[in-house]
Amino acid sequence: MSRVSYTVYILRCADGTLYTGCTKNLAKRLREHNSGTAGAKYTRSRRPVTMVYTEEVLDISAALAREAALKRLSRKEKLALINLNISLWK
Repeated sequence: MSRVSYTVYILRCADGTLYTGCTKNLAKRLREHNSGTAGAKYTRSRRPVTMVYTEEVLDISAALAREAALKRLSRKEKLALINLNISLWK
């Protein structure tokens, strides 16, 4: 039996701030953030947004827990996580 996968993500907003969220459909959620109509209130005035970090988890409970953990990180810690993720893909 296949389990639904969730994605925890970090966006970089046009003003340089970071936004953390989670979703079941990453492409749709990114479109919503950039459309300004269905995205988070925080990102509406900070468009366009760019995906800078993603992490897949198996269920909504894990996604919400990981999102909360990422939100507790300092900006410096989030940037280090993003940079580590980028360097792993190179």
